[in-house]
Amino acid sequence: MIHVVPKLEPPDFDRLVRKPGLKYLVKKPKPDASGWKNHDYWREILKDLRKSYNEICAYSCHWIPADTGSSTVEHFLPKSKYPQKAYEWSNYRLVCATLNGRKGNREDILDPFAIEDGWFIIEFPSLLVKPSPLVDDNCANQIKVTIECLGLNDEGTCLKSRERYIKDYCLEEINFHHLCKAAPFIAKELTRQNLVDSIKQMMVYSQNYD
Repeated sequence: MIHVVPKLEPPDFDRLVRKPGLKYLVKKPKPDASGWKNHDYWREILKDLRKSYNEICAYSCHWIPADTGSSTVEHFLPKSKYPQKAYEWSNYRLVCATLNGRKGNREDILDPFAIEDGWFIIEFPSLLVKPSPLVDDNCANQIKVTIECLGLNDEGTCLKSRERYIKDYCLEEINFHHLCKAAPFIAKELTRQNLVDSIKQMMVYSQNYD
């Protein structure tokens, strides 16, 4: 994960989301699951959220394709526990559906708006995400909990995607500019570790791969 700079709410947010949402909460201060489904006004600004955050998942730091990626409005403070935050732009994070589901109602996950670049690192050549050795023990423990909960080292999802990006970059299927746009965490780590060029010698790939 890397630091995500909060963006200003869209001009129509108050009209499309906040006002109808707060009006609903006056009638139903603590909605149940079915109540949220019928009043999920935040869906109205999903396109704005994608545009504001460059279509990058706040947790995996990978591009979410518009056609197959299934991007979601993730309520960082769970709406089931903090209904008053359900219709607030500042509580929204752009997250892929898989990691949104993993996070669920957890409140021990580090906020991409609050973390600093360099807290999470990528180890090469394993591509595993780990806490920086420079953070204190408390921060390192929070990072480990976040990694475990979100499955940032899950071989079938996040780790697989990192490997795909690195393979494509090493085999020159994509350039570094594309990597910066589609997988900014990887790009930042290659830069920080001075591996932008030498990673191609470290990671030996065949031209034939699935």
